Amino acid sequence: MEMIERDPASGIYPASPDYIHALEVRHPTRLLFVSGTMGLDQEGMAAVDLDGQLELIWSNLRTILASADMTVDNIVRLTSYLRDGAFVEANQNARLRALGGRALPTTAIIVETLSDDWLIEIEIVAAG
Repeated sequence: MEMIERDPASGIYPASPDYIHALEVRHPTRLLFVSGTMGLDQEGMAAVDLDGQLELIWSNLRTILASADMTVDNIVRLTSYLRDGAFVEANQNARLRALGGRALPTTAIIVETLSDDWLIEIEIVAAG
């Protein structure tokens, strides 16, 4: 599988350092579509704060990826659903830490979550 960043230098607004406009994936043998994943522990309880939920989300995503013999390096698309716009920076920083600084196509959307104690939800697409 080959991944090629598609980030035009002209004709479109510039991407910031934490994301790219597009990622071309050539010859993947598998695609993994992951449901929105929350910052819940194994008993289904949400961490009490945003940092705790982000830590659990990324732990949960790594567990899901491992079940498909993948890692965060296989993530090719990410969407974050934030309960509050004030969470953007913490989410961005957690994503960059989890991905080792690797930028990929990402979108953040401000939403009302299904449960008041869910502060953020992240869905991904991975390719291998």
